[in-house]
Order: sequence, then structure tokens, then C-alpha cells
Amino acid sequence: MNLRSAIAIFTNEVTRFFRTAFGSILSPVLTTSLYFVVFGAAIGGQIEEIGGVSYGAFIVPGLLMLTLLGEPTSNASFGIYMPRFTGAIYELLSAPVGVFETLVGFVGAAIVKSLVITGIILATALLFVDYTIVHPLYALGYVMLVASAFALFGFILGLWADGFEKLQIVPMLILTPLTFLGGTFYSIEMLAEPWRTVAQFNPIFYLINGLRWTFTGASDVPIAVSLAFTVAFEVLCVAVIAVIFKTGWRLRD
Repeated sequence: MNLRSAIAIFTNEVTRFFRTAFGSILSPVLTTSLYFVVFGAAIGGQIEEIGGVSYGAFIVPGLLMLTLLGEPTSNASFGIYMPRFTGAIYELLSAPVGVFETLVGFVGAAIVKSLVITGIILATALLFVDYTIVHPLYALGYVMLVASAFALFGFILGLWADGFEKLQIVPMLILTPLTFLGGTFYSIEMLAEPWRTVAQFNPIFYLINGLRWTFTGASDVPIAVSLAFTVAFEVLCVAVIAVIFKTGWRLRD
């Protein structure tokens, strides 16, 4: 393993994040505040409790999942796309840097950025609602697992995209709608049929409920199902990236 190369890539990506730290931090703070004002105050005032917790505390895991899907995907995809766009990818391919070092650099940096923003969102949420984390260690582990899975997914997206507009297609037109339809602001038990059954075919539904279990100790599906789905998705992403580097697809075009 070429540790120096991995550290160099990682440092460069993290430095890029802190160069735009104001916008990167301000955006999730404002977004989280608006969600709590609109959903927590307006709608939450009409709902007493869901699963034994206040509505404001109930939506905290869903808001975190919005970030954990969007931020690592965008950061990792942009991180690998820019070297392809500028041609610097050929220097990376000709250097003694393997797939593992590349992933540690780009994906690791995306995970760190996501964890920083996640912490900021949790701190912001405390200004609006009193919530507790029932399983803090499981919550930390699950957050890192989801962040790494979608950082890997974003890496694939950055290799697939051949223009800046394609970097936004999947996050905006697929991930965000699926997150809102996956139980971010409601429990599946609140839905009538056939929508309750339809919601169970949404993969994001299982991710949100896995994180919600770590916060509240309850969810609409067993935590083992959510965990298995997340791990399977991560393994699939690693396999796809291994094939891409082996074949050179989108890397040598």
C-alpha cells in the first residue's frame, strides 16, 4: 500500500472542502433550520408523538439521512470528476497508486466532510428540539457505514458523468425524491394501502429506518434488514469500482 499517495489525495480533497467551508457549513445549517420551522413547528404542532417520541425528535434521523445521501455522493463524484475534466486523471493512473489508495483518498475525504456536516446538523437540531440518541455507538457506526456507501456510489457517479449536469441528475432527480418518499417526515404506519406496500420497495426507506432505530430504539423494519441492505449496497459499489479500474472504463477515454 502506498500510504503517502493516499494521504496526499485525502489531504487535497479535505483542503478543498475547507476552502469553501463557509458555504459548505452555512447551507446545511439554514436547510435544517427551515425544515424544523416548517415541519417541526407547523406540522409537529398537530402531531403529538410518533413511536413514543415527539415529532421533532422523530424527523432528526430523516434530516440526517438527507445529508448522508447527498453530501458524500456530491463530494466524491465531484472529487473524481474534476481530475477527469482537467486531464489530471492520467497523472494519477501513471503514478504508483492502486485502487485501494485512490478510494482511501477520495472516499475517505468525502466521509470526513459528511461527518463534519452531520455533527453540525445535530448541533443545529438541538436549538429546535430536545432529542436523545438511544444507541450512540450504533448511530456513529451506521452513519459512517451509510456515508461510506454513498461516497463509493458518488465515486462511481463521478466516473460515469461526462458533464457537470450529469453530476446533479442522480442526487436531485433520484436520491432526494426517494428520501422524501422513504419516511423522512412520517412513519410508514401513517400511510394507507397501497402506498404502505409501495413504500417498502423504496431502498432509502430501509436506510432511514436503520438510522431512526439508533436514535429512538424503534423503527418500521428490523435493524438487521436495514444493516444488511446497507452492507450489500456498499459491497456492490466496491465491486463495480474494482471492475472499472480493471477495465479502464471512463478512465482512459
